[in-house]
Amino acid sequence: MQTRLALLSNAGGSGKTTLATHLAYTLGAKGLSVLIIDLDPQGSVSLFCGLDDPEEDQTLSAVLRDDFDGNWPLISLWSDRVKNVQAIRGDLNLVQSQNELVLNARGAYLLADRLQDFPVEHDVIIFDCPATLGALPQIAISASTHLLVPLQVEPKSTSGAGKLLEWFYSTVRQLRLKPEPELLGIVPNQYDQRIAIHRNILEELTPQLEELGINYFTPIRFSSEFKNASARGLPLHAVRPGHSACKDFEPITDAILSAVGAVAHA
Repeated sequence: MQTRLALLSNAGGSGKTTLATHLAYTLGAKGLSVLIIDLDPQGSVSLFCGLDDPEEDQTLSAVLRDDFDGNWPLISLWSDRVKNVQAIRGDLNLVQSQNELVLNARGAYLLADRLQDFPVEHDVIIFDCPATLGALPQIAISASTHLLVPLQVEPKSTSGAGKLLEWFYSTVRQLRLKPEPELLGIVPNQYDQRIAIHRNILEELTPQLEELGINYFTPIRFSSEFKNASARGLPLHAVRPGHSACKDFEPITDAILSAVGAVAHA
């Protein structure tokens, strides 16, 4: 059985695509085959990876159409550096797809159905969800085994995290998902220890998460080098592998590797 990881946030700028692409790269470097599925109508993965605009039949919207025949529109990422990391791109046609999901009797389960009817062989699938709580994140949840929540260390983002988790658990109950996707944890993102509000938010957030029994990872630090690497269509690990921020992803990668092992032996 695959490990399928949904990256979910209800706030823009939380670093979902940065997290998705860096995890895909690090997992690929460890020998796993990884697929990123971009559910963002803005095509965030294409933008981050420096890909050309796709044709309409080469995006996720084609997968969600009634006439999909199992020909997954896969595109390889960083094939000169890692093996077996691929993506399915998003585009504006996903707006129409989202509207059609509401009218489809299996709409909430459509992506899970596609993966069951037309399996892909990847060890890990990462769903890069849009910054909304609606039909597109819902189909990612119904297809997932695990959930990861990137959280920008800003007051607006942290105040919305509770509502996001309420929506997630409500959706799981409504869809009657068995087994329920496991929450791997919260990932504080773009953290700058020089900024007092960042330090204060983490100090307040940590005991709250501990009380709720929710795992949280070491913050991913802010660095302009992420933008410099993205401008080249690459993750930071490929541009500056010795950069200190690269180490911030290791606990998350280890957690996913543990999940892969647990799912494989389930």
